[in-house]
Amino acid sequence: MNPQSLQFALEQLRQGGVIGYATEAVFGLGCDPDHGEAVARLLKIKQRPIDKGLVLVAADFSQLLPYLDLAALPEGRLAAILDSWPGPNTWIIPAKPEVPTWLKGRFSSLAVRVTAHAQVHDLCLGFGKPLVSSSANKSGEPPARSAIELTLKMGTELDYILPGKTEGLVNPSLIRDGCTGAVVRPA
Repeated sequence: MNPQSLQFALEQLRQGGVIGYATEAVFGLGCDPDHGEAVARLLKIKQRPIDKGLVLVAADFSQLLPYLDLAALPEGRLAAILDSWPGPNTWIIPAKPEVPTWLKGRFSSLAVRVTAHAQVHDLCLGFGKPLVSSSANKSGEPPARSAIELTLKMGTELDYILPGKTEGLVNPSLIRDGCTGAVVRPA
């Protein structure tokens, strides 16, 4: 990966920008989860309603701790979640009450993932916290699977598209309920 490209992506994130980047299966749209205007812009670009909630992707579990109410998980569930990371496994975990609606939508929980994708890991590590990670598409349309496809679909609406490659997974990450382990969205 080109260090200048990564630094430019980080600058855009720090300035409240919305970027595109490769994930395990598809390209994603990302921004600072604590920057309400950036999240609102990402939702507008995607044409996604705020009430659906968003996914946060992190370099490691510690980056997610400020957002999660781990005490609300049943005994033993955290171990199962941690055993699945890093990797393309998204878990819905109870959120701390102060987590803004723009992240959790109409829910009292938050969807989170610790990535195994090297570039996303470096992006989150460099940013110092998780990123919003939503598939790079307008609601209801298929997500972009390459930087070129993303440029053609949404390039003018984004502040930057970080060059990179997906890991070739066919489907976006598996989503499971952290409290029960039940599959919410198959991979």
